Amino acid sequence: MVDGVTLDVAAGRCLAVVGPNGAGKSTLLRLLAGILPARAGTIDLLGRSLRTWRRRDVARVVGFVPQLFSLTFPLTVRELVDQGRAPHLGPWRPPAEPDRAAVARALERVHLVEQSATGMQNLSGGERQRALLARALASEPRLLLLDEPATALDVRHQLDLVAVLRELLADGVGVVLVVHDWNLALRLADEVLVLDHGVVRASGSPAEILRSTVLSDVFGVSLEVLHTADGTPIVVPVGRANDASPALSLPPRQPGC
Repeated sequence: MVDGVTLDVAAGRCLAVVGPNGAGKSTLLRLLAGILPARAGTIDLLGRSLRTWRRRDVARVVGFVPQLFSLTFPLTVRELVDQGRAPHLGPWRPPAEPDRAAVARALERVHLVEQSATGMQNLSGGERQRALLARALASEPRLLLLDEPATALDVRHQLDLVAVLRELLADGVGVVLVVHDWNLALRLADEVLVLDHGVVRASGSPAEILRSTVLSDVFGVSLEVLHTADGTPIVVPVGRANDASPALSLPPRQPGC
């Protein structure tokens, strides 16, 4: 359950939603996708109330990558990604060249071209997550909603995800990213929203969130903010809040860092 959440996602902007388990992050994403109906308040999509949209029309504009996914019957990777074009097809229109091209671009973007004929049940967790992302990309959305998209990805594919999302943002796609990895949020987000027990504890730019104590307060941990050579901040949890013996010992900060 979420209550009193106000947010705005413009074209080409990324909103990262962070918070502890049970904070309501996935619920918020499902509300934005129209999967769950809002009991109160309003959700507007392209300036129009989401309540007035047909489900098929929403699916043409909004791409959704869920955190959990189960197969009801066997599918290959390409068959799954083909589903992303379904909202663009009429009941009697088979896929045309633009549809096939969109699917091919999506598979190439997530580096699954060689696995396109592989059954989804034979993929690793990270490959499944990339296939789900490709399905969303195949719909060529104007708004992309992602629920923990990097959880099962190895380091290289996390970097690939960052590159893909940056390309989409540059193309004017709006992105809402639910993520536990604070550093991924800091790397991509224009705005960070901190959710706790269904309510917004803070929102602002990554720099504003880092200057506050909200992450420490909400997660109950002590944090250290380091910086890479190019000045990029890295957040490191070092122990529970008020813990006399931190879980991680950090080297002294070097001058200029």
